[in-house]
Amino acid sequence: MEKKRFISVLGAGESGTGAAILAKKKGWEVFVSDKGTINEKYKKVLSHHDIGFEEGDHNMDRILQAELVVKSPGIPDHVSAVQKITQAGIPVISEIEFGWRYTDAKLVCITGSNGKTTTTMLTYHMLKNAGLNVGMAGNVGKSFSWQLAEEDHDIYVLEISSFQLDGMFEFKADIAVLMNITPDHLDRYDNNFQAYVDSKFRIINKQGPDEAFIFCLDDPVIREEMKKRKMSMRMFPFTIQQKINQEGAYAMKNKMKINIKSTKLSMTLEELALQGKHNLYNSMAAGIAARLLDIRKNVIKESLSDFQNIEHRLEYVATIHGVEFINDSKATNINSSWYALESMNRKVVWIAGGIDKGNDYSLIKDLVKEKVKAIVCLGKNNQNIHKAFADVVERIEDTSSARDAVNMAFNLSRHGDSVLLSPACASFDLFENYEDRGRQFKEAVKCL
Repeated sequence: MEKKRFISVLGAGESGTGAAILAKKKGWEVFVSDKGTINEKYKKVLSHHDIGFEEGDHNMDRILQAELVVKSPGIPDHVSAVQKITQAGIPVISEIEFGWRYTDAKLVCITGSNGKTTTTMLTYHMLKNAGLNVGMAGNVGKSFSWQLAEEDHDIYVLEISSFQLDGMFEFKADIAVLMNITPDHLDRYDNNFQAYVDSKFRIINKQGPDEAFIFCLDDPVIREEMKKRKMSMRMFPFTIQQKINQEGAYAMKNKMKINIKSTKLSMTLEELALQGKHNLYNSMAAGIAARLLDIRKNVIKESLSDFQNIEHRLEYVATIHGVEFINDSKATNINSSWYALESMNRKVVWIAGGIDKGNDYSLIKDLVKEKVKAIVCLGKNNQNIHKAFADVVERIEDTSSARDAVNMAFNLSRHGDSVLLSPACASFDLFENYEDRGRQFKEAVKCL
């Protein structure tokens, strides 16, 4: 009898559990190890599939018996367990890379520092409306491997983070989308911005003349990086700064135009469901991807005009006594908060703070001076925010819970103001994740 191949999975969240299920289905002997506590939901799933697991520690003797290790994206490469696996010569890959080995589906892969979730969901919305058999996975929704184990789609739209890209080596996207590159997660890259840039550009790994690359022509980091690389794939830029005569998309004089495969699509900006400069980029990128997959113009236009924005991303919550409350908890970096503040048409009481990922607050100082009347800090350590904005914002207050932050912001606001939760920081000091932070914010608003 042939001996089963053995795989270890580090991390038992959505990603790791999905990889374990797919590996089991494909005949691997699987062992899952999580140094933390495994969510009951995932324990039940692993037990149901008869997959061995441990929590609270790593049994390295057992893990090192594997011929392959799948690592969850939240686990840094520098932790002891990963170092020992690497030193033993065992390949360490991401769940996306593992899943890719078991599918022939067409893959639309989207990354960027900001906008990737909205663009992913918008692209999926278009393809679904066109009647295609499409799945959405990666950094949003159910894990890619989990879907491959239980469903069978012709196309997948994948949101892929830099952490997932770091563990991808042979993977190839049929359509790769790069929204933008701004400093983010630099704590995971030893404060080396070029290392982060290199990670993002892994989205075009292995692409050749048969594949497509959609990119933001207005992003200076992307433009400079492309000059350094030999690129043989088909390239489709999008821009709001100039008219382009090649295939791609641009916006000028209140109109967005997409030109792919000799088909021109035009919409006024007012027709777009998602408003604001950042969402115009998202709409253009998704529209190009849809046209490359031969989605009809009327389906694209209809989808771009009826799309509902995602939870926790510039999500309107309520207006109380003339004060508008906006939940932008998904903004975990400076650039995301810049987009949020830039889209505000009222004076803002800004709720910010959390775990600072090496933020350079000087990048938004002028915008804060123009838009923000008060800052409410929501985090355990708010020194950097005080230091950055003390000379441009008169009131900066500290809070340590969503309810306190909302109450403080409401007291500092007046009729016609906006209270904006757009933290520019990770959430793990006070919350489980950005979703938990956003939901607690919304609950606190309801209690006013």
